[in-house]
Amino acid sequence: MRKTNKSKGKKSQPKTKLGIPDLEHSKAAILRSLGSPDSVRGYQHAIDEFVAWYCSEPRLAFNKTVVLRYRFHLEERGLAPGTINVRMAAVRRLAYEAADSGLLSPELAAGIHRVKGVRKLGSRLGNWLTTGEAVALLQVPDGQTLTGKRNRAILAILLGVVCAGASLQNLRWRACSVGRSAGLLSI
Repeated sequence: MRKTNKSKGKKSQPKTKLGIPDLEHSKAAILRSLGSPDSVRGYQHAIDEFVAWYCSEPRLAFNKTVVLRYRFHLEERGLAPGTINVRMAAVRRLAYEAADSGLLSPELAAGIHRVKGVRKLGSRLGNWLTTGEAVALLQVPDGQTLTGKRNRAILAILLGVVCAGASLQNLRWRACSVGRSAGLLSI
């Protein structure tokens, strides 16, 4: 009776502990799939940071518990909820890509996907301008003087930035009075 070699028909099992080459392979696939250069930069930074943290810990398996520990690590660093959620999205995508390429079991990827992000508490504060109020604000500086033209340009830029959705939360504004152009804002 002959012995048959069972290893020929055996499928390779997905890993639970991914090494740097496995993670780099998955990261490269994710970055190739993104269209926006800003998304590529953001995901690359988030994945690089996760890989550095993951590899600094001794022999961690890539699973739901480890991803939860990483989220707690990000919270302990005092990062904003939005920042944590973006980084967690990159880690979830890394898990799915690793599962798609056969490096990670689909069950582990599904478990990682179930790790929730951080809740954003609170609401935006302040008095939001209507379109008419914004136009009226632009008309406050005297358009005939040099300083009035400068102040209108500054206000137009500020309103454009706000309308574009940029965050001005970290800037501190104070009302100032400059000659006839009372009520203008300065940084």
